[in-house]
Amino acid sequence: MPEVNNDLHGRLALITGASGGIGAAIARSLWSQGCDLALTYATNSESIRELSVELLDIRREGGALHSFHLDCTSLESISHLFAEIKSSYDGHPEGPDILVSNAGYGRRIPDIADITLEEFDHTINVNLRAAFVLSKLSIPWMKSRGWGRIVYVGSIAAQGGGINGCHYAASKAGLQGLMRNLATKHAKDGITVNDVAPAMIGNTGMIPDEKFVEGTPGDVKNIPVGRLGTPQEVANVVLMFCTTGYMTGQSVLLSGGLK
Repeated sequence: MPEVNNDLHGRLALITGASGGIGAAIARSLWSQGCDLALTYATNSESIRELSVELLDIRREGGALHSFHLDCTSLESISHLFAEIKSSYDGHPEGPDILVSNAGYGRRIPDIADITLEEFDHTINVNLRAAFVLSKLSIPWMKSRGWGRIVYVGSIAAQGGGINGCHYAASKAGLQGLMRNLATKHAKDGITVNDVAPAMIGNTGMIPDEKFVEGTPGDVKNIPVGRLGTPQEVANVVLMFCTTGYMTGQSVLLSGGLK
């Protein structure tokens, strides 16, 4: 029987989109468990700098933390990221032990007639293709270690809900299909693959506050618990996935009861 091993101490976690509210909360949670961190950002270098200072102030010794610029639409940029990881961390020559594919993109365009092909392609590239490439580059290292955790940050949109258009829904539904297939194929390798599907999470670039969703299906009036979710609540689910090796192939809807 395989050994039960849910210890995160010393594991390298790659978190994309760490400059945003959800990514930063995930970084804090995994750092508190003793993980080393590889944090990526697309444009907001100041936020990632502030987060790094905050984390290093909490734990100055016994952990490695680096940040990297990443363009999720660029295969060259993703490949360069893995080359940088290889040269930046002792004991992690090929990739991360934990991959949290969190970086995402979504514009609120509800009518299909208004969604251009360029907008559709960009959304798919950021939300789905990047997760595929990141997983493709991470899994060989995880297999060699006999241990790995992959977590995708999906959306209620994967099942048709949410406030964005069909382009966004398609990208998140594809992410869920990718997750279920990889979970089935790699459970024997000690790798779990899951996704958290949030809805109406406040203090993020997509939903800064309650006013932003007024009059939409995501209006707080329509949410049974009566409020927006928090980035930390998303991070709580990610941490559960990482510390629960018996859970794989699952999508957890985090929506305050919204369907």
